[in-house]
Amino acid sequence: MTVSYWPSPAKLNLFLYITGQRADGYHTLQTLFQFLDYGDTLSIAPRQDGKIMLNTSIAGVADADNLILRAAQLLAQESRQRGIVIPGATLGVQKRLPMGGGLGGGSSNAATTLLALNTVWNCGLALSELAELGVTLGADVPVFVHGHAAFAEGIGERLTPVEPQEKWYLVLHPGVSISTPQIFQDPELPRNTPARSMDTLMNCEFSNDCEVIARKRFSEVDALLSWLLEYAPSRLTGTGACVFAEFDTEASARRVLEQAPDWSQGFVARGANVSALHKIISGQIAHW
Repeated sequence: MTVSYWPSPAKLNLFLYITGQRADGYHTLQTLFQFLDYGDTLSIAPRQDGKIMLNTSIAGVADADNLILRAAQLLAQESRQRGIVIPGATLGVQKRLPMGGGLGGGSSNAATTLLALNTVWNCGLALSELAELGVTLGADVPVFVHGHAAFAEGIGERLTPVEPQEKWYLVLHPGVSISTPQIFQDPELPRNTPARSMDTLMNCEFSNDCEVIARKRFSEVDALLSWLLEYAPSRLTGTGACVFAEFDTEASARRVLEQAPDWSQGFVARGANVSALHKIISGQIAHW
């Protein structure tokens, strides 16, 4: 039995603006996604009994709620409806990305599951079809499915590929978990930032509308971001809790990481406009 391994990379929101709220409660936004050359690793062991099993439990997440298992079951259901025989799989994940960190770990896991199993099972679904399945699991899943840095609008599902600079980033986690609903349900969250053109936003100073709430509600985020801003341009990613600073070289990022507060955890990674998962699938790189 040959086990295959698949990248599940992190993302950063290089900027994030909340432009409104729809009648169904979802927020409209404008954001810039870029991947990192760092993340989780998904493993797939083939089966022949048609079962889909998960051999890695994630603390605090019931298997029924695990996006890896849900994505696999969703793809299997769709494929079987098309007459494709699904042999099954045992799935596992090596987690490096923190829960509630704003790095897209769960969404990335779901996207990697869809893409990897589509390959392993020879399902033949197009990226657009996988993205349609993915958005039912989470608004950020499609950008991971498409695998290219993107300017996103709507609730995050309208994507335009872009090519931001692939800088080096120091990403720090303050030791707290922030769920997306905590931020989006906060009554003080800015919800009326004017929508602007992509060209305008790409040439403005980047910021994140969620940052003011994360700093106000979580003192650890505020303290860590205040410290990091002494060294480089820094901000929150997504709804947090991770913060990041951008650097021109790996060495300069690592020098700051060595000085990071001992109550924080972090890593240095390079921005990537093409996801490592897509590089593996296309044969551009051999391993993660």
